[in-house]
Amino acid sequence: MDETLDTLGKAIAAALPAAVTGYTVAHRELTVTARANDIVAVLRFLRDDPRCQFVNLIDITAVDWPSRAQRFDVVYHLLSPKQNLRIRVKAAVDEDTAVPSAIEVFPGADWYERETYDLYGIVFANHPDLRRILTDYGFDGHPLRKDFPLTGFVEVRYDDELKRVVYEPVRLTQEFRNFDFLSPWEGTEYVLPGDEKAGKSS
Repeated sequence: MDETLDTLGKAIAAALPAAVTGYTVAHRELTVTARANDIVAVLRFLRDDPRCQFVNLIDITAVDWPSRAQRFDVVYHLLSPKQNLRIRVKAAVDEDTAVPSAIEVFPGADWYERETYDLYGIVFANHPDLRRILTDYGFDGHPLRKDFPLTGFVEVRYDDELKRVVYEPVRLTQEFRNFDFLSPWEGTEYVLPGDEKAGKSS
């Protein structure tokens, strides 16, 4: 299987040298990295080339890497029933750069791109209806970004007196806990019961 995927990765990289920046095979999966501006051409090649025939778009999502200049990886998952293969295509992009929409190649990309925009804030150029799909229209921020607070900014509840849903700023009833993720045997300044025995020689 790995040899088949490696051969396919080489063929894709050779066919699209300007658009594909590399590929890897790991855990019996092929991942191709592409330039964001050329993503439509890459997806069209993967769909139409007889060696590929990745005709099913399974998903579009993203990964947030806040410390990188190109903060996001936009990730496309494709399936080829004919070849019985899957492929992952990744394109790195920063917060301010729009990614070309894949709708002209895969019309089913519509809602996937809306979800990625909603949850990560990645803009898809030439999308016919790029608006939020999971959060409210007035929602502030993008909840799958790693700098988005775990508590969010507002909480929603039904007010029985007003007979409607109300939005209120989040109020924590106790201090938010910070965990140091150390076990009791490392990093403590106190001696746990029984630990005094460990320092004595037998």
